[in-house]
Amino acid sequence: MKRGRVIRPCFFAAYTRKAGERAALGRWGEWLALRYLRRSGWDVVARNWSCRVGEVDLIAYGPHHLGFFEVRTRRGPSSVRPEETADEEKLARVEAAAWHFLRRYELEEQPFGLHLIAVETPDLRRYELRHWRL
Repeated sequence: MKRGRVIRPCFFAAYTRKAGERAALGRWGEWLALRYLRRSGWDVVARNWSCRVGEVDLIAYGPHHLGFFEVRTRRGPSSVRPEETADEEKLARVEAAAWHFLRRYELEEQPFGLHLIAVETPDLRRYELRHWRL
């Protein structure tokens, strides 16, 4: 396997409708982000954690803080990059869910950070992954 290339998870081919394809593309991007975080030394503790105020795609312990990750995935060459699709309202919901997580598990004193991982792919074989700390 070449660097920067990935074998598609088998669930991606199972969807044929547009909404199903979009959901599968999102799961594929989250899978790439999870793999990236593990290789970067993060300890992933939750995936797709949700509460009444929102959802967090990935939650992981890093070297200095607990990270709450929003993963955005886009296909093809596009005029809009994946990180540009995360608007203020979405990021506010992720932050509210992060605070809910911290309160629920009594981690209010734990330092934390919000992160955005953008995955862009033209053909589901090659991809570009960008990690932003917000």
